Amino acid sequence: MHIGGRRGLAAAAVIGAIVAVTGCQETATRATAGTPPSGAQAITGMAGAARVTGAACVFVKPDGAQKFGHVGWGFKLPATGRWVYGAVENPSGKLYTPPGGDIGAWHAQGSYDRMLSEMSTDAHYPGTSEHPYSRYRCTKTSTSDVNEARRMVRTVEARGFLVGVDPRTGELTSRDCLDATYDVLKAYRTKGLTPTPRLSVPNVWVEELWGWSDRTLTPR
Repeated sequence: MHIGGRRGLAAAAVIGAIVAVTGCQETATRATAGTPPSGAQAITGMAGAARVTGAACVFVKPDGAQKFGHVGWGFKLPATGRWVYGAVENPSGKLYTPPGGDIGAWHAQGSYDRMLSEMSTDAHYPGTSEHPYSRYRCTKTSTSDVNEARRMVRTVEARGFLVGVDPRTGELTSRDCLDATYDVLKAYRTKGLTPTPRLSVPNVWVEELWGWSDRTLTPR
């Protein structure tokens, strides 16, 4: 079990996270963020550099899930300037939803600026969001696999939601917003993607994205 990249930390920390993290559920606190730069300013060439095969982003609600954090994802379609982006929102806050159940999963496609705009306002959130994504971290990647990433999007949207003991296997594990984000970006073959063991804390994992840009995101 692992939190913050330091194996061997007390299991109680993880169990506490399981109890507190009600399934990447929203909280009532709106994150405060400064004025974000334009897409071109945020990451040089991120919106369409010819020399880079692909790019990926992680969107963050630091105050989500009782301040353990909530995350979503985005990946670039090489040579097009367009992105696929989405998240598993789990608006019910339940720790377990079986495969095929409503976990608030969604994805969309558009330009880099449209992605930032829709993430910053929770345009696709299934219900009324208490606060939008307020931070995002991005990276360029010399490898990419759009087809595998698209397949993984369909997989995470259909596999249900879990934080805790899997009723089918008895295993202590997770299939939450962080697992969905990581699995999609791993399938995309994102370079520099920090591994995340099951039951990791989103806000801790986000800090371990070494070399990724780090920007605030306000509604636009």
